[in-house]
Amino acid sequence: MQGCRVKGRDVPPALIGELTDSAGLLSEPKLLRDRLKEDGYLFLKAVLPAAAVHAARREVFQRLLQVGEIAEPADAGIATGASRRAELEPDLGAFWKSVSETPTLRSVSHGSAIGAILSLLFDAPARPQDYMFLRAAALGRATGLHFDYPFFTRAHDQVATVWLPIGDVPVSDGPLVVVEGSNQFRDLIDPMIGFDISTDKTRKADLGIDAITFAEQRGTRLLTRNFEAGDIALFGMYTAHGSLDNHSSIGRVRLSCDVRWQPASLPVDERYFGSNPPGTTGAGYGELVGAKPLTQEWHVR
Repeated sequence: MQGCRVKGRDVPPALIGELTDSAGLLSEPKLLRDRLKEDGYLFLKAVLPAAAVHAARREVFQRLLQVGEIAEPADAGIATGASRRAELEPDLGAFWKSVSETPTLRSVSHGSAIGAILSLLFDAPARPQDYMFLRAAALGRATGLHFDYPFFTRAHDQVATVWLPIGDVPVSDGPLVVVEGSNQFRDLIDPMIGFDISTDKTRKADLGIDAITFAEQRGTRLLTRNFEAGDIALFGMYTAHGSLDNHSSIGRVRLSCDVRWQPASLPVDERYFGSNPPGTTGAGYGELVGAKPLTQEWHVR
């Protein structure tokens, strides 16, 4: 797979692989659950209406066009390199919350199609967290390798992350990458049990190593693919993941979101539920990278 980069380096062919499509197992829930348990992730091809995903993309980028960060036509998602966000929207957290709660986006990210899939996996009715991690990643940006456990398991660990590309996301634009077999890395997982990132400030959730070096040291591969509108990927709290670099040759912004789901019968982590969820740190949507103007430098977990 050509075009995969991490920290400006091309990923060696031996270290890259393609996520396996498990959409064919949706009619066999037990096999689907077994696949998730074995691989630590599921990639599901074309399980959402592409037109609905493109409509959500248009809606989000139109909001960013209005603050000068995206050029016309909004659907193309090309960054201008400028921003009037801070000038026009003094409360950046409130602005990003409003973008994250646009109806067309929520109808996809929190809709019945994804809900039905998660209910199959949990073998019980599922519910999503209200708090959404909406990510607009411009040229040069990437997310470092991490597990989700330290962020979302305060109430329990029966939580799944759904990664949704909002539009087509080729590997050049920096999509999700999953570390193959990382759900079996007990030497990393066992010491992590009980770690809550918002209460333990002595530790970092980021693995502290770039993905290429990590894959080399572990003798494993980085799994990704060219995503298209309608695809989703999902994984539990014990699978290491991050993203590739966005090195789009035309300056296209990678648009995606993460939403966590859990069995509806289980206790909820109040940080991520309700009409005004406080988020991981208590700062609400203002704590998210997405709340910063698109031209601003940032670093992520």
